[in-house]
Amino acid sequence: MEMLYVILCLIASIFLTPFVKKLALKYHIIDKPNERKIHQTNMPRLGGLAIYASFIIGLLIFRPHDENMIYLVIGSLIIVATGILDDIFDLAPRYKLLGQLLAAGVAVSGGFDLEFINLPFGGELEFGILSVPITILWIVGITNAINLIDGLDGLAAGVSSIALVTISLMAFLQGDIFVLAIGLMMLGSTLGFLVYNFHPAKIFMGDTGALFLGYMIALLSLLGFKNITFFSLIIPVIILGVPISDTFFAIIRRIINKKPLMAPDQLHLHHRLLNSGFSHRQAVLVIYGVAVMFSLAAVIFSMATVWGSLLLIVVLLIGIEILVEIIGLVSKDYKPLLRIIGMKQNDRPIDRKRA
Repeated sequence: MEMLYVILCLIASIFLTPFVKKLALKYHIIDKPNERKIHQTNMPRLGGLAIYASFIIGLLIFRPHDENMIYLVIGSLIIVATGILDDIFDLAPRYKLLGQLLAAGVAVSGGFDLEFINLPFGGELEFGILSVPITILWIVGITNAINLIDGLDGLAAGVSSIALVTISLMAFLQGDIFVLAIGLMMLGSTLGFLVYNFHPAKIFMGDTGALFLGYMIALLSLLGFKNITFFSLIIPVIILGVPISDTFFAIIRRIINKKPLMAPDQLHLHHRLLNSGFSHRQAVLVIYGVAVMFSLAAVIFSMATVWGSLLLIVVLLIGIEILVEIIGLVSKDYKPLLRIIGMKQNDRPIDRKRA
């Protein structure tokens, strides 16, 4: 039964994406190239509408039942509407944030909130009145994290698919049928779109897709791992290690360089890989590989002892820091750990055969 969720939404997405592409071209909803973007020609966007429509088809056919369903549907509709408006009119950041906050508010009102966690060495930490802002911060943060990595063909869709596979697997192991069903329908819808979005892309998902994927992944992680242990709360953070770490170091980079937090730049993970000599396709596949390693670490983490979990966190943090310093994700001169361990980094581009 579970595979039907994936197959139906996959077929629907493969079928609907070309129609959305024609719609985008007809109404001139395109992504124009500029100095900050990788692509060199006008590309139709709004592809996320096909992902969303395929997911809704799955919901209407399979009708997974949960008390949170209506809030999930309303919140996702708000976030998709925000994405569509941005793809058409290029909304100012404050209006995009307003749409995200409204969607997050709907989710919180429907019970998607972190009320407390059980501490690893005993006791319980209740968030109280901080529960609402913490939950909204999580939803908006993950939504924007997926949006920020949508810079190469197939990158956001592929990384999101890896996260959805992991969340679905964890839901299966925990016996959470609702999260499993939603996760698999989202997975099928995203993979169907990826057929047209992998390099060389025929259509972009736009903010419609990136915001929708980020929002749904944020909600699924809340449903799947809420109100349990501190370490269980870390699991979705590890699963989403690529977009979260890229967003975190983008913030650090902008603070160091005294630039606005919302200011765009060409120093994200995918940009740094391209600057290091990787081809477009190679850079995407490398990031896929990193995302898979994070997901495997999350599965191992869920089965580890407390001390094993602590050790894994330390290893992951050191690994992330070394990668950040090697590729210059903060800046080419930011290498504190590499200097400590005596490594030297050559900043010249790597000569690699393009895929």
